[in-house]
Amino acid sequence: MTEPKSLDFRKRRAAFRAWHRGTREADLMIGGFANAYLPEWDAAALDWFEALLEEQDVDVMAWAIGTQVVPARFESPWMEKLQRLDTISRTMR
Repeated sequence: MTEPKSLDFRKRRAAFRAWHRGTREADLMIGGFANAYLPEWDAAALDWFEALLEEQDVDVMAWAIGTQVVPARFESPWMEKLQRLDTISRTMR
């Protein structure tokens, strides 16, 4: 029987994926968001974020800045935090 991946491993993998999106803008937005909130996430929050990482950057960024409606599956307090975009300024300090 294989052991499920630890929460710590999943967080490290998600952080890497968040910072290696393909564009600097997406890296800053999604990576900064991960840096700010990933340490406090439980398995359910991490499930949400891992699903978000599967989406196209242009869609995630459009949801974050409000130019597209957020799909119901991503509506959450975490999306509201992403939409504040305050993590970018934290990352640049």
